[in-house]
Amino acid sequence: MPSLKEIKGRIASVNSTRKITSAMKMVASSKLHHAQVAIQNMLPYETLLEHILKSFLAAEADSQTIYDQVRPVRRVALLVFSSNSSLCGGFNANIIKMMNQAVDAYAQEIGRENVEVYPIGRKVYEKAQKMGLNVQGEFSALADKPNVHQCIEIAMELGRKFAEGELDKVELIYHHFKSAGSQVLTRKTFLPIDIEEELQRDHERDLTSMVATRESQEYLKKRGDRGQESGDRSQEEVKPLNDNFIVEPDMDTVLSQLIPKLAHLMLYTALLDSNASEHAARMVAMQTATDNADELLRQLNLQYNKSRQQAITNELLDIVGGSVNN
Repeated sequence: MPSLKEIKGRIASVNSTRKITSAMKMVASSKLHHAQVAIQNMLPYETLLEHILKSFLAAEADSQTIYDQVRPVRRVALLVFSSNSSLCGGFNANIIKMMNQAVDAYAQEIGRENVEVYPIGRKVYEKAQKMGLNVQGEFSALADKPNVHQCIEIAMELGRKFAEGELDKVELIYHHFKSAGSQVLTRKTFLPIDIEEELQRDHERDLTSMVATRESQEYLKKRGDRGQESGDRSQEEVKPLNDNFIVEPDMDTVLSQLIPKLAHLMLYTALLDSNASEHAARMVAMQTATDNADELLRQLNLQYNKSRQQAITNELLDIVGGSVNN
């Protein structure tokens, strides 16, 4: 059994650790508040812009752009978002694990040398370097201080490489901030623009409405064929419902403005998502550590009181035994 001095020393050590974890929890909580306000202000705008552009590309037959063309994958880029520091639970470990899974999956098809990694955060940068991956730059400063201008530069570089055929696919790996207690690990296609995701979202809507998507057009065509068979409809061919989009000044100008804006907004939103998720994960981890320290202190204080009581009892027995002998 440890001595009273050893127990007192351990109690003091745990108390000191508890003060640190409690302070870190309060700091993370304060940073989370600012990060949460930023992501809540940005996310609705980015989501609606993404919805508008993808619906537009899905509905307009003339809206052809190189950025939504799916082609055989020969070279891939992964944008992986982590933190610069630790003590945030499994935040970084989960990101690195998903990055490894993505790299291994592509390595079997196109080889590891054809997988480029853009690490945003010191933890994933160090891990990618250690694994010998094809690392494209170092963006650790973005993890602590999200900067929209640097996100624009990265988005422009990726867009240029995709347009010139140097990259065939770009993916984002990050934590989506759902709430302070829930962060969803997300793997999302950045380029080419994933229109199918928007079509799947519209699949749950009423296809009899005037929402002009490829899926609604197919629905109306099939319904028209059935009507023609039953004699309920005329023999006219069903026309696509694209009249709800009026393009000014012209298609190329609209796409040339919308697509780059959506690209850097998707990057910036993912960065804000990851930043808020990091602070939320750290706050929860530090709260858990503080609770564990409180439980450990309770057990140590109980052990200390038992040991002290036992020492007092032994001293009393020695005194009583000595007086009886005398």
